[in-house]
Amino acid sequence: MLQVMKVTMGNDSSVSEFILMGLTDQPELQLPLFVLFLVNYTATVMGNLSLMNLICLNSNLHTPMYFFIFNLSFIDFCYSLVFTPKMLMSFVLEKNTISFRGCMSQLFFFLFFVNSESYVLTAMAYDRYVAICQPLQYTTVMSPNFCCLLMFGSYLMGFAGAMIHTGFIIRLNFCDSNIINHYMCDIFPLLQLSCSSTYVNECVSSAVVGTIIILSSFIILVSYAMILFNIIHMSPGKGWSKALGTCGSHIITVSLFYGSGLLAYVKPSSTKTVGQGKIFSVFYTLVVPMLNPLIYSLRNKDVKLAVKRTWKKLTS
Repeated sequence: MLQVMKVTMGNDSSVSEFILMGLTDQPELQLPLFVLFLVNYTATVMGNLSLMNLICLNSNLHTPMYFFIFNLSFIDFCYSLVFTPKMLMSFVLEKNTISFRGCMSQLFFFLFFVNSESYVLTAMAYDRYVAICQPLQYTTVMSPNFCCLLMFGSYLMGFAGAMIHTGFIIRLNFCDSNIINHYMCDIFPLLQLSCSSTYVNECVSSAVVGTIIILSSFIILVSYAMILFNIIHMSPGKGWSKALGTCGSHIITVSLFYGSGLLAYVKPSSTKTVGQGKIFSVFYTLVVPMLNPLIYSLRNKDVKLAVKRTWKKLTS
């Protein structure tokens, strides 16, 4: 039997460590899933590192668009490091534990990188709007200083959101159970374990997540509405294909990230829906970071050309 480990802190009682249930409790699936997600993790790390190195080594990729793609790959690389190794351990260990501080740290960094990614994707939508709708002013508007400011703002707002979420989770008491029905420390599974009122936490989570979704969605939708308006007034042929080609990869990435994220989180936090959210969260935490480098490589002529140039340099 798994025993709840408690430590007395004043008059309050809380757990000193949590037990992560992982993705499944079926023994026959442990080894196949371990191999599957190990391959996924390796592909994610190698894909994002390769894309970051490619952007750094090729001067023709030193543009605002690839600056944002570099940051997107950096975030995907980092937040896969936050929880994937611990998730892989759950497939091979009988009891996968994580300390209270470790759990709060994992929660903070996961939220930090996920929130930051949503703002980076928003900045990328604005970049595409300027590139297509204001091509003559593109280099002036998307100056290096402005791009750095956008990224600083993305990370700062991601940090603020993570601090708010984590701060309100830390104030809760955990005293009834320490078994987290997830493969990582996430907001809703932790709220279910709390033996104190979570009403304030749920309100704060709804407010913060709602602000991120509304703000990001509004900017992305307005940007693409303006892009579509401009495309309609372009002459058919090359103008259409070039405009759509620069936006296609971003549209796919945004659809995958926000689509899977909404399925995982925009629902009541009942036991059943947390289990469903755990399955949906696999997609945006594990699959999307692996697909992003492929999306921006296979659909991008500049990246393909940079790969050929880099390969020639390495083999010459």
